[in-house]
This record gives sequence, structure tokens and C-alpha cells, in this order.
Amino acid sequence: MSRTLFVTTALPYANGSFHIGHIMEYIQADIWVRSMRMSGHTVHFVGADDAHGAPIMLKAESEGITPQALVARYAAERPQYLNGFHIEFDHWHSTDSAENVELSQDIYRRLKAAGFITSRTIEQFYDPVKGMFLPDRYIKGECPTCHAKEQYGDSCEVCGAVYAATDLIEPFSTLTKARPILKSSEHFFFKLSDPRCVEFLQAWTTGSNASGNKRLQSEVLAKTREWLGTGTADSEANLADWDISRDEPYFGIPIPDEPGKFFYVWLDAPVGYLASLKAYCNKQNIDFDALLDPESDTEQVHFIGKDIVYFHALFWPAMLKFSGRKTPDGLHVHGFITVSGEKMSKSRGTGISPLRYLELGMNAEWMRYYIAAKLNSHVEDVDFNPDDFIARVNSDLIGKYVNIASRAANFLSKHFEGKLAYLGDEQTLQAELKHVTEQVRADFEIREYGRAIRHIMAHADHINQAFDAAQPWIMAKGISTADAAQKAALQDVCSRALAGFNALSVMLTPVLPVLADKVARELFGANASYRWSDAAQLPRQISPFKHLMQRVEPKMLDDLFEPPAAPAVTPGGEAIADAIDIKDFGKIDLRIAKIINCEEVDGSDKLLRLTLDVGEGRHRQVFSGIKAAYAPADLVGKLTVLVANLAPRKMRFGISEGMVLAASHSDDKVDSGLYILEPWPGAQPGMRIN
Repeated sequence: MSRTLFVTTALPYANGSFHIGHIMEYIQADIWVRSMRMSGHTVHFVGADDAHGAPIMLKAESEGITPQALVARYAAERPQYLNGFHIEFDHWHSTDSAENVELSQDIYRRLKAAGFITSRTIEQFYDPVKGMFLPDRYIKGECPTCHAKEQYGDSCEVCGAVYAATDLIEPFSTLTKARPILKSSEHFFFKLSDPRCVEFLQAWTTGSNASGNKRLQSEVLAKTREWLGTGTADSEANLADWDISRDEPYFGIPIPDEPGKFFYVWLDAPVGYLASLKAYCNKQNIDFDALLDPESDTEQVHFIGKDIVYFHALFWPAMLKFSGRKTPDGLHVHGFITVSGEKMSKSRGTGISPLRYLELGMNAEWMRYYIAAKLNSHVEDVDFNPDDFIARVNSDLIGKYVNIASRAANFLSKHFEGKLAYLGDEQTLQAELKHVTEQVRADFEIREYGRAIRHIMAHADHINQAFDAAQPWIMAKGISTADAAQKAALQDVCSRALAGFNALSVMLTPVLPVLADKVARELFGANASYRWSDAAQLPRQISPFKHLMQRVEPKMLDDLFEPPAAPAVTPGGEAIADAIDIKDFGKIDLRIAKIINCEEVDGSDKLLRLTLDVGEGRHRQVFSGIKAAYAPADLVGKLTVLVANLAPRKMRFGISEGMVLAASHSDDKVDSGLYILEPWPGAQPGMRIN
């Protein structure tokens, strides 16, 4: 039966570029949407920028531009990421839109009329210099538990303690360094603790949707039990009313009839899902209200990360329910993406830049495949391991999948004019292909992507084994003079392999949409993209085989993870960089370092691994692209200069904890050599360069 689905991903905050975590989520959702469409279902897939809040307002102010200009700058970047990774939203919108203002204020008015909005006076930290109330992340001080300095106003990054901003010792504003004062203000709250909310959420979180599937994964359901209790008489819900207001100055949506008050960004952000859909419906002449009527058959599905479950499993469904709107039919929650087991972090240098990946010419479908192979229906982190990435793509996609077509198609083109023919019962072959495809389709629908990939590659192994066992290269010898039976046998072997390859291409379509479409149109002559039912259709004709996909080279991963080459200084020619002040220079911590050991790095043609003594009581490991200029033995015992406070960077070969300084000509055409900086004798490891 055909279904209608409204699908969203979490809205990216519009004060920065996409990172690989965004791309992973969008790929996960895009695969699911494509798979559902291949089954004939109608899917409305929309996204939007989360464009409100204090961080955006303050960042724009620091740059001397309006918040709208800041949001627009990042919005302009989005297409290159989405198009680059073949992620096809039907519409992309913004929470700073007329539709979102209308819907957010309407929901608020309905909640207020139903008795779910209350107000009370609270005390908050206020920056007397900036003239604004401070969010917790704009307050720092000494942790009240472990006494670590420079900790944020909500939790300690050293000991993990969670506390109120008012618990900090010697608090200060990160905006002005002023000591904040307590100031009273009237705030508005959504009564999440209302017994009606608790009763509804008990039922919603434990229930199933119209398709018979549980709304929440088991891990997410277990988390909601911590907040809601078990629902038994001796179990109480632990829900506090939700502060939904902020005071001016604030970049957001005004609260109706409350001058100087704005909706907290987390109220209007999820409403942005509806606003984006409404804008899309207006363009497509679709009845938005009918599509999302509480009694409609439309299924509302959200793909989100595990860090925002509280908002989506409690606030969001309760807001919708008690404002008379349709509630979500499913939350699909995923974990984080890590790199070689470490959490993604810009400050620790363990991030993957999606844009750099694309700029290096790396195939977007390699990443789509690798992520799909790692994903399942549980809330588990996905680890990106460079060596595993190379092995999976080259072994699975090139060695197993593409290899089938490249071998079998050439026999058919050379000896049979591209015609396919099958000996024996074709229905048995069709039934086999249909059975495997149905397993894969079902796994994609329940988001068991890794299991789907395993089914696909197991069938690729089966096809390759049958092809190898038949030894068509031997059958093809002397084929011009062979009898009809030998020719028919060769044609059958290759045709069955190509029929299997066609089915594999159908199965991989949600993951590799561009490659699969190329296969369908250029090799098999189809005039439309694949649907699931195409897997059991036996092809009768092929065009000459064309190259489909290149292998991943290790150097590509080196380039993705390695830092840029050492800073270059052109003798007497390069223009001096823009002026900086002494504060900017003071941010760079340059230290004398002694090279304790130096060795070549296996698998890299430009790196040396340096072991450095920086006077810390421990040794640092630093990778430097100076292999062409120095033999490792020549550097041992030398002093050099290290950028000591550069964030550690995760590389294929390990973590690099800084950067040694070197000089060279900026023009690659000028061979002036490469020279690391060597301090005057007498300097000691750990001395700071001022």
C-alpha cells in the first residue's frame, strides 16, 4: 500500500559550515527517502537552517554585520555540500521566515489558550557592560566541584560536574570579562509537568505508529523512562516546566503581546520543520493543512542525533499535541561519528572537512557507501577509520561489485553484440534475485543499512564465485569455431552475471544513486531510474562497458588528514601578510623543542615523525612534511621551533601534537629548498619565544 511520508533531518545551526556529522545524518535520511520512493511511496523531504538565538546574534555583532547577513552567508554554502554528496531535499528553508513566525506564534497562542503557558519571575546572570542576560555558555568561572578554572556555566569539562551558572566561583562574562550580576525578569514556561502532558507522553513514547512500528528505538525509549518514570503508581515523572522565553536583545521570533520577549530558539527551531514543509507545499500547490491534519495518513518522521533527544521526544510531541497538531510518527536517532575511535572535535583536530573531501576529488559515493555499511537501527556511534575506508571501498565496490560487469560485459559485447540470453528456467533466477532484493529493501526500510550491505556483498560473492567456477575465459577460446551449445553456455554464464549485476545495482541505488543511474541508462539502456521491482527483470541487451568507479588511493586519505605544508616565506619577494596586533601574536605559543628522535612514516612520501622534548616532562609526537629536505638521522639532537598550542590533529598515522616551523619559497616553480628553524645554541627545550 502506498504511503505518504513527511521526513526531516535536524536543522543545522546557521553560525558555521557543515561538518561530517551533518553529512552523515543527511546521507542516512537520503538513503531512507530514496529507498521508500523506490517502493512507490510519496515522500516530502525538507530541511532548513536554524537561524535564531544569542550565538548567531553575538557572532554577527562581532563581525559588524546583521544576523540575517550571517545566516545568509552560511546558507549560501549549503548547496555545494548537499549537491556534492548527492543529498536531495525537496526544499531547504530557514527558521527566520514568515512561515515560521506564523506557525510558532499560532502554536504558542493555542498552548496558552489550552492552559499550558505560565509565567514567573526568575533570577539570571546579567552582563552589566553588555546590557543583556547571559546564556550559560557565555558565563565562565571556577568549577564548584573540582575547582578547575575557565569552566562554562552549565557543566565542567574537567570533572563532568553539572551545575547552575550561579554555582560558579568567581564567574565572569565571556563577552566582556565583567562579573555578572543577578537580575530578575519575567519568563514564560511551557507546563511540561502538567499531568495531561505526562499522561500523553507516557502513551506516545511507548506506542506504535500507523505502520505498526514503534515510534522510538529501544535505547531512546529507555532514556525517556528516566524522565517520565515507568508510568506505574510508585513511579513519578521527573519533568520540569520548560522556559520558552528570552529577553531582548535577542535574535528570534517575538512572543505575541509580550513586548521585549522572544521565543527561546528551541521553541521555534522544530517548528521550522513545519515551516519548510509549508513553503514547499505553497510552491507545489499541496494542501499543507490537509497533509498534516491530525487524522491524516501522513507519517511524520525525524532523523536526529542522540544529543537532542530530550527536545524531540518530550517538548516537540507535547507542543504539537496540545496545540491541536499532528504528532510525530517516528524518531530515527543515530549516534555521533568518530575518527579512529575518537569523538569529532575541531579543537582536538579530529574532524573531517566534507568540503576538503570534495575538493580533493574524492568520490562522494565512497563516503555514502562507507557510512551506510556502518549504520544500523540502533543509537550507536559510527567510526571512520581511514584504512578500513580504503579496504571497504576497494574490496566491496571495485573488487566485488564493479568487477562483475567489467568481466562479463566484455564477453557479451565481443562475441554476442551485447545480447543476453539464458539457458534453462529463467523464473528460478528471477525468484532468486527477487528474494535477495526483498531482504535488502526490508533492511533499508527499518534502517538496518549495514545488514543490507552485507546481503548485497554476499550476493556479489555468490555471482563472482559462479562466474569463476564456469571459467568463461576458457569457454571463449576458439569460440568463433565452437558449436552452438558452447556459445549458448558462454552467453548464459555472462548473461546471468550481468542479470545479477543489474539486481545489485538496484539494491545499491539508495546508497549510490549517481552510479546506479549511470548503470541503468548507459549499460542497460533504461529510460528511467531504478525501482525495487526492476531487480527481478532480466536484461536482454547491454551497451559496451564503460569505466564505472576508480579505486581509493591511500594518498587521498593522507591529503584529507594531513595538515598543510609548512608555512613558506619567499626570499625577498612574497608580500607581507596583513597586519596583526600584539594580542593576535600573543595567541601563538612558540617554544624551543629538542628533536629526540626522527623516523620515516610508512605509507607517506612526505612525512617525518618527530619525537620532541618541549620541557613538559613528556615527549610530543609531531608529523612534519619535510622528508624531501632532511634525512631523519640529520635532525636527531637538533633544536627547532614548535607551535606548541596548535590543536592536536588526528592523522592516518597517529596524532600530531603541534607544528615545527620551516621556511621555503612560496612559488613551487622556484627550487629554494626547505629549512626548519634552528635556534641559537644555548636555548633550552620549553623556552617560550617572545
